[in-house]
Amino acid sequence: MEILLDILKYTLPSIVVFFTAYFLIKSFMEDDQKKRIMELRTGNQRLVTPIRLQAYERMTLLLERISPESLIMRLQHPAMTAKQLQSDMLSAIRSEFDHNLSQQIYISTNAWEVIKNTRENIVKIINTAGDRLKPEASALDFSRVIFEMLMTFEKKPTSVALDFLKSEVKQFM
Repeated sequence: MEILLDILKYTLPSIVVFFTAYFLIKSFMEDDQKKRIMELRTGNQRLVTPIRLQAYERMTLLLERISPESLIMRLQHPAMTAKQLQSDMLSAIRSEFDHNLSQQIYISTNAWEVIKNTRENIVKIINTAGDRLKPEASALDFSRVIFEMLMTFEKKPTSVALDFLKSEVKQFM
């Protein structure tokens, strides 16, 4: 019996020390791992945030370039017919949008949906204006109809989308 008590005197404290050391080391390792994950996330944030901001900048440029006013100023020339201007505007919108498709990876799903809806609304405006005119109408008449249609809106479609993008970018600041 005395031998058993001697063995317990020596082994019990060592078992307590072992478990104490085990839990302390485990806790230290978990804290260290959490710290590394946080550092990795912070590092990734520093890399990704500028790319995301650049994507929002490109989306802003896209919206500015596909606005009907901008398209008319860029594409219209005196000898054009309404159908030619309509076709050129739709082609420019498609080209601008296709050029920026990859940016959807870096912006929120909601922002991408707003941009797609804005593009669709602008295409509807252009097509509706084209349908209101006779085939032989001039590009100037076509432009006038588009501007009249835009005047009926409380806010232009691109302005709504730009406001949405600006509010999302403020979240990064």
